[in-house]
Amino acid sequence: MKKQLIRNFCIIAHIDHGKSTLADRFLEITSTIDKREFHAQMLDDMELERERGITIKASAVRMSYKSKNGKVYQLNLIDTPGHVDFSYEVAKSLSACEGALLLVDATQGIEAQTVANFYLASNHSLKVIPVINKIDLAHAHPEAIRHQIEDILCLDEEPLLASAKAGTGVEEILEAVIERLPAPKADDNSPLAALIFDSEFNNFKGVIVYVRVVDGCISPKMHINFMQTGNRYEVLETGVFTPDLKKVEQLFAGEVGYICCNIKEPSEVLIGDTITELKRPVKKPLPGFKKVQPLVFCGLYPVNSKDFDHLRDALQKLRLTDAGFVYEAESSPSFGFGFRCGFLGLLHMDIIQERLEREFSLDIVATTPSVVYRVKKTDNEVIEIDNPSKFPEPQKIEHIEEPYIKAFMIVPHDSLGEVMNLAQSKRGIYITKEFLDEQRMMLTYEFPLNEIIVDFYDKLKSLTKGYGSLDYELIGYRVTKLVKLDILINGDPCDALSLLVHKDKAQYISREIVKKLRQVIPRQLYEVAIQAAIGARVIARETVKAMGKNVTAKCYGGDITRKRKLLEKQKAGRKRMKQFGKVQIPQEAFMAVLKL
Repeated sequence: MKKQLIRNFCIIAHIDHGKSTLADRFLEITSTIDKREFHAQMLDDMELERERGITIKASAVRMSYKSKNGKVYQLNLIDTPGHVDFSYEVAKSLSACEGALLLVDATQGIEAQTVANFYLASNHSLKVIPVINKIDLAHAHPEAIRHQIEDILCLDEEPLLASAKAGTGVEEILEAVIERLPAPKADDNSPLAALIFDSEFNNFKGVIVYVRVVDGCISPKMHINFMQTGNRYEVLETGVFTPDLKKVEQLFAGEVGYICCNIKEPSEVLIGDTITELKRPVKKPLPGFKKVQPLVFCGLYPVNSKDFDHLRDALQKLRLTDAGFVYEAESSPSFGFGFRCGFLGLLHMDIIQERLEREFSLDIVATTPSVVYRVKKTDNEVIEIDNPSKFPEPQKIEHIEEPYIKAFMIVPHDSLGEVMNLAQSKRGIYITKEFLDEQRMMLTYEFPLNEIIVDFYDKLKSLTKGYGSLDYELIGYRVTKLVKLDILINGDPCDALSLLVHKDKAQYISREIVKKLRQVIPRQLYEVAIQAAIGARVIARETVKAMGKNVTAKCYGGDITRKRKLLEKQKAGRKRMKQFGKVQIPQEAFMAVLKL
């Protein structure tokens, strides 16, 4: 196909602004999907995505569209997620496109992730077409949104009006894609240069590699080289997404598709790598998108120790389809062998846990999440700590640094005071306040990452009645005062519940934790002491009372010494049980600490 008839584009927006619904309308209008097979959220192929109504994984599809000018165009669309945790999926998608549709909800207006995605697209030098969606709703105000796009994003492009659900204005969007977005600048006769922008594991084909062919062409039986890893393969199959996998004889320059090379190990494929031909290689690799570093870490352990190998295989497969997820093996005195896993945020962590339980039928225990701290020791050695168990002795520490982020919060005017109080309680540093329109403003704060990873977004949504939005970026490390808080159950430290906290908040957090654990740890036949300690100093304590057992019920009448003898025997038995008994800590206890 002629390069002038190809358009590669993606849909970017804030969460729940209608990306997947618009993609559904595109598939219907272009007759890419048979009506009998069609269902809502067609490109969201995970049950979890359809159930939660969010896009987790970017999905690619090729469509054929006959324009009003009579020509048939090849449209390669990538539908992207909108949540801040999955911004790396957006970055991958942008690297394979020439343009983007920026969706804005006609009722909610520009949100934090809208701004973030727009600047992400601008940094990739993409042509952006703004689309105001959901104009059919009664409380839509498209004219006000049009002014927001001009004032906040400084975008001169004329916004398109549409309702993806009703199908209004969707054909006009496809026509705008053809008229306004550039065709790929590519040459079929140049040496092969293809960018790997995604991958997935298939039980029959091995690793399926998603590629955007920048120059040259790729076909079966061709011998290729992955430039970053140096691995060499023979191409067995080339194809495109319709959205199911469909074989084609060749992928030409400017096209998006997949290749299969019988790759067995997921670790052999690196996102952002360049594929070239062995016979006629390119001189230098393509500029890939920026590698994203995990921000949140926690331990995942199988409930049944026999499932360790099964968990390792499952994590390996998830790692292939998720470039922002990392893991390494570790062991814990409380749980045995497991893995230390890194995530891009708390929603990302929640999704991975649920996928492990649903897709791989695993029962797992997750420890309290933490971020990566830098510790400079007295011998000038600098170490990175993502696990409280690796925290060195206090006397060996010169100073500790924690990661800071710059947060952009878009909130209604009437919630300003409550949001600022929340930010202050999370050790936030106020930077600026900017009025967007008569109803909303954007607050810019700097936060320690550890303060916002767990419940900050939920509290922000609650305080703003669902209208607040958040986006953030990592800005570096700063010196802080941290202490290691150990939780002792009957005098034995539970390493899975240990956490690193700011010194000023240690007293409050420890009281809340032991109070919550007293409620969720089941009662035993003996008293269970729950203590929070910093080093050897206990700073909070609660006690789970023993279950009552009336051992003197069988005594009736007679001398009192008989009852005393039974009570002393019970007392000695409880002492022995406390010495040798082991308290089973339920998963609810870890979740309770997580919520605090």
